[in-house]
Amino acid sequence: MALTTSTMIQNIPCTLVTGFLGAGKTTVINQLLSSKPTDERWALLINEFGRIGIDGALLASAQDDNADAGNIAIREVSGGCICCTSQLPLQIAITRLLSDHHPQRLIIEPTGLAHPRELIQQLSAPHWQTALNMQAVITVLSGVQWQQQKYRSHDGFQAHVRDADVLVVNRYTQLDADELKALQEWIAMLNAEVAVIWTESLSRTEDNSSNNTTTLNTPSSTLIAQLTKPSHTISQQRATDKTKPNHIRTSLKPLTRQPFTSLMSNRATKNDQSLGDIEADTDLPYRYHEQQQDVLLGGWCLPAHYVFNADGLQEWLLRLPNWQRIKGLVNTSDGWLKINFTPDSLTITTASAQIDSRLEVILQSVIDNGVVSNKAEVENTPPLLSSLDWQACDNELMALVIEDTP
Repeated sequence: MALTTSTMIQNIPCTLVTGFLGAGKTTVINQLLSSKPTDERWALLINEFGRIGIDGALLASAQDDNADAGNIAIREVSGGCICCTSQLPLQIAITRLLSDHHPQRLIIEPTGLAHPRELIQQLSAPHWQTALNMQAVITVLSGVQWQQQKYRSHDGFQAHVRDADVLVVNRYTQLDADELKALQEWIAMLNAEVAVIWTESLSRTEDNSSNNTTTLNTPSSTLIAQLTKPSHTISQQRATDKTKPNHIRTSLKPLTRQPFTSLMSNRATKNDQSLGDIEADTDLPYRYHEQQQDVLLGGWCLPAHYVFNADGLQEWLLRLPNWQRIKGLVNTSDGWLKINFTPDSLTITTASAQIDSRLEVILQSVIDNGVVSNKAEVENTPPLLSSLDWQACDNELMALVIEDTP
C-alpha cells in the first residue's frame, strides 16, 4: 500500500528513539517532551510488543502536571513489532497521526525487542521522504545491562547501537574504570561514528575528550539538540536505496498470533477477543498470553474498582519466574500506581485515576545460543520457561483484590 502525501503536512521533523528492552527509553522521551515549546503540537507513536497498551498511559500520566499536555498526541501500535511485520500498520498509524493531529514534530518509539534497521528501511521508502524530515536516531543504552555478557553479545542488543546516530548511555556509574574503557571500545567497534551522551556524572576521572562524547549531569540541551540534527544513518540508507531501485527487502516473518484467553473470575468474560474488541470492550476483566520470539507475554486489563493490596501485588510480581519487564497502571491500597520494573531498576510512582487497571509482563523463555557464555552465568541463570500456568497466575492475582465496589 503506497500512501500519498498530498493530504499530509509535509516535511515533519521525525525522531526515532530506540533501545533494548528496559534500557530507559521512556525516561529519555519524557525529557524530550519536556522541551516542547508551549502551544507547539507534537505527536508520539509507540510500538508495544504486548497487546495491552501501557507505555502510552505511562507517558501520558507523566505529563499530568504539564499545562500544555493537550498539545501532545499519543498513539500506540500494540501486539507485535512494526519493524518485523508488513509496512501497513506503520503507514496507517503515521498517516492517522499526521492527518488527525497535524503535529509539528513526530517521535517514534519502536519496541525494545525490535531490530531498528527494519524500521529505518521502512522510513527510507520514497513515500515518506517528503512527509517526514528524519532527524538523528537516538538510542538508549543501559550500562547495567551491558555489564552482563548475555546482553552485550546478543545481536538484538548490539543492533540498536549499530544503527544509532546518538547513543544515550545511562545507569553506568557502577562500572569501574576498566569496564568504562571496555564499554567505550565496544561502542566504537559497533559504530565508530555514533555521538555518545552520558546521562549521569562520572564518579571517576575519565578521558572523554573525544569529539563525539559528551557527559551530562542533568537533562541537557545536548540531548534536546538531537531533535534538529539530521540522521546520518537514515541518509545513508536512503542513498543506498536510490542506487538499488529494484532491490527487494525481505522483512522478518510476521509474529505468531495466539488467541486471547479469558480471565476466569466471578464476572462474565469473552473468549478469543480480537484486538479491536479489546479497545472498545467494557466487559472486564480479561487476560491474554502468548509466546513471541524468545519471550512469554501476559497482560491483564481489570476494572478500575478492583483495588489491589499494594505490597502484596509488588511481591507477587517480583516472584514471577524469569521476568524481564513488568509494567502497569493499577488501583491499589496506596492509590493509583505506575509500575515500571526492569531487572536493574524497580520504579513505583503515584498516578492519576485511570479508566481501568493494566498490567503486562515479559518473561524470558529461551536464551539464544551463545548469550550465556561462562559457567558463573549459567549457574546464576534461572531454569528457562517453556510455559506458564496462567490460570494459577489469574487466581493469585485475584486473591490480591481487597475491594471490589463498582
